[in-house]
Amino acid sequence: MAIGLTKEVIDMAEKKVQAEKKSVVTAGVYDILRRPIVSEKAVQLSEGNAIAFEVDVRATKEDVARAIQAIYNVKPSKVNIVVAKGKVKHFRGRGTGTQRTVKKAYVSLPADAKLDLTTNA
Repeated sequence: MAIGLTKEVIDMAEKKVQAEKKSVVTAGVYDILRRPIVSEKAVQLSEGNAIAFEVDVRATKEDVARAIQAIYNVKPSKVNIVVAKGKVKHFRGRGTGTQRTVKKAYVSLPADAKLDLTTNA
């Protein structure tokens, strides 16, 4: 009887882990993409048919690709992810603080696809 009980406990634990994994996957696509990044590097990327986004820290490449496809109706050809760790800053007389950690996604689009973020479409 003890063997059956431990198997039930193991099954319940596996279901709980699967449910936690699904919570990130089923998060809204608008929660995955935070904002487009506007910088010199992003402008150079846009000339080469790519675009940069700030994304949720828990998002994976697959999540980002699925969100781009759902929102903009464009299937990305490649997704690269970079994590910029928050820097520690020192303030005179006030101690230290930490900037936030940012996860960036550089999304390459197919040659025939165009994605214009400057319009409100």
